[in-house]
Amino acid sequence: MAPTKMNAAVINTDGNVVVRKIDVPEPGPGEILVKVSAAAQNPIDWKTFTFGKRVGAVVGCDYTGVIEKIGPDVPAGQWKVGERASGFVQGSGPVEDAAHLGAAPLTAIRALWQSYGGLPTPLEPTSTSFPILVYGASTSVGQYVVQFAKLSGLHVIATTSPKNFDLIKSLGADEVFDYHDPEVAKKIKASTGGNLKYAVDNISDKGSSQIISEALSDEGGKVASLLDYEAPRPGVTVSSAVACHLLGKSFDFPFSYTEDLHLTLLGKKYTKFLEEILAKHDINPNPLLVYPNGLASVAEGLQFMADGKVGF
Repeated sequence: MAPTKMNAAVINTDGNVVVRKIDVPEPGPGEILVKVSAAAQNPIDWKTFTFGKRVGAVVGCDYTGVIEKIGPDVPAGQWKVGERASGFVQGSGPVEDAAHLGAAPLTAIRALWQSYGGLPTPLEPTSTSFPILVYGASTSVGQYVVQFAKLSGLHVIATTSPKNFDLIKSLGADEVFDYHDPEVAKKIKASTGGNLKYAVDNISDKGSSQIISEALSDEGGKVASLLDYEAPRPGVTVSSAVACHLLGKSFDFPFSYTEDLHLTLLGKKYTKFLEEILAKHDINPNPLLVYPNGLASVAEGLQFMADGKVGF
């Protein structure tokens, strides 16, 4: 008989993350039930935990595991019980590598190809390069943006801390700047000849928006941001690139969202698109720090990020 309870990292009445037994969910129409083997943590996880603190909320986004049950209305042959499943699993690679092939690369895809539309892709790269700024290139999303943009034939300009320069260059960045440098915006503008029209803001705060605004051309440009904020000056447009909007579910935690069919269909399209990119190109996964104690290490991992120990 299949188990009816499972372990989960949830927020308790004290606002802390603890491991508790909860009901095993039943897959609904078009859904599959996956037994999780490895889970990745993202900045959204610790921010949700810190600022949301809804009692009983399960913490986490990304996972990989094995299919245990298939719900109704799933096309025959699309999935099989016993198969590995996540955002995507490349061959027989480590499950830890596959665990973060969800929120980060899908956010990168939405940032590049929904926010801008018409940009070249890794499947159809351009032979006429033009610059794109990846602000916060060493973040989990930023590393995928760098790789996808480079494979698309773009001239990738990145900002990060000096300790991460070699990593970001190895992922394909053509130029790397220290975002701590008070002259960084001027240097980027000079490097692009004042012709920068596109940027992805992986930090999305007042400091990043101001630097990006100053680096863009005098006429302005387009910014894809992980969080919503107002355009810092005329001529600059800002679009949100949040991956959880693509899941096809309404939710009210950590913020309220009502399902948008257009975004749901985009989510399906982008998931397939990610599979095609990974099948054609060698994409470097984010460097991993694996905690050994499973769910018992979730709170420790969240605190590690909240303390700023993941450097950008």
